[in-house]
Amino acid sequence: MRISIVGTGYVGLVTGTCLAEIGHNVICVDIDEEKIRMLKNNQIPIYEPGLEILVPKNSKEGRLHFTTEIKEGVENSDVIFIAVGTPPKETGEADLSYIEAVSREIAYNMRSYKVVVEKSTVPVKTGEWVKRTIKYNNKHNVDFDVVSNPEFLREGSAVMDFMNPDRIVVGVRSERAANIMKEVYQPIIDRIYYYDVKEKVVKKGEPSENKIPFLITDINSAELIKHASNSFLALKISYINAVANICELANANVEEVALGMGLDKRIGKEFLKAGVGFGGSCFPKDVIAFYEISRELGYDFKILKEVLNINKKQREIFVRKIQKALWIVKDKLIGILGLSFKPNTDDMREAPSIDIIKMLLKEGAKIKAYDPEAMKKARKILPDITYCSNPYEVAENADTLAIITDWAEFKELDLKKIKSLMNYPIIVDGRNIYDPEVMAKLGFEYISVGRKSIKPF
Repeated sequence: MRISIVGTGYVGLVTGTCLAEIGHNVICVDIDEEKIRMLKNNQIPIYEPGLEILVPKNSKEGRLHFTTEIKEGVENSDVIFIAVGTPPKETGEADLSYIEAVSREIAYNMRSYKVVVEKSTVPVKTGEWVKRTIKYNNKHNVDFDVVSNPEFLREGSAVMDFMNPDRIVVGVRSERAANIMKEVYQPIIDRIYYYDVKEKVVKKGEPSENKIPFLITDINSAELIKHASNSFLALKISYINAVANICELANANVEEVALGMGLDKRIGKEFLKAGVGFGGSCFPKDVIAFYEISRELGYDFKILKEVLNINKKQREIFVRKIQKALWIVKDKLIGILGLSFKPNTDDMREAPSIDIIKMLLKEGAKIKAYDPEAMKKARKILPDITYCSNPYEVAENADTLAIITDWAEFKELDLKKIKSLMNYPIIVDGRNIYDPEVMAKLGFEYISVGRKSIKPF
């Protein structure tokens, strides 16, 4: 099938690349000339495991193309995915100006029936506005359908999530559009393809009787599913972080509490990991947007405000732990391990590290930091800190180490070497990556989240 993707950010590039991998002919469109130049030269502008292999492969095999001309994408496709940004305004509402602009351009260039798919995260009823915009600018009066197809991709595992999803949701108004969308996703529905995490390649497997759920809804329901899902997951994270604070006060262990909760099938263990809170481009933005959507519809969704309040407070609590461990923060050298909002991505959007580091700098601390992938982007946001080439350089002469992102390499550090390099053996762990008993035996003062603090004296 001929498909175009308008927008080559995380969602658009992963979607276009994976659709090409399962056999479709895909044109990715973006107005950013430098980004398109890079992609044509097989340079990936974002860090997302798997893309570095799949983009060159599908480009070479002639199924994946890149252009700055939306006209080219529209004229050479039957299905058009809109995957442009919907950044929050100061009010928290989503800025839909890019969605409107793309909808107009699609309308101007349509010469035959098209299925126009909302892939961007948008407020409920956006599909009605997209349809209205295309209808009013449809110069050739051709038939079209608007579809909502929310994405559920996690940065750092987006390729795997696309190829092996929990479900595929499409909101439609016609059977014709529903059938076309099913054809788009049929190889994935049948589990013909899967992503091998270890080898970082997509492999062809045997069809399975356990097909991926293909949920067909109305457009408004599909649009709500994304915001409702992300807000609920954010709620789970804030809930377990609130429980972690209670655990510390009660001298209990949040990991044991979370395990006991997660074994209940009605709750499940996912997203019950205590830490410094969530970040990234989805959860904070979607929770705020869902609150604003609800308010505009006449419902005050107060619990979502508290989700955000708890999340913000976790960062403040983490800084207070560092302050308590050091007594005096001013002029102390604090080493930061991890800057991106989560491992396996270079994304710094709403990363907890930003607020934490700014609070420490305000207290007069000196900061040096390391992240495997995010330092290039971090330098633009946090120019007043020292960036190191590895974790051991961060530990050298540090008065304390603060772990903010749980990259796998941090779990494999030579902790004896780390201790020998530090001024004081203090680690404040915002992701609970180490065993407190092991840290005690090594002689560290170890402070984590929702667990008893360890002191070597």
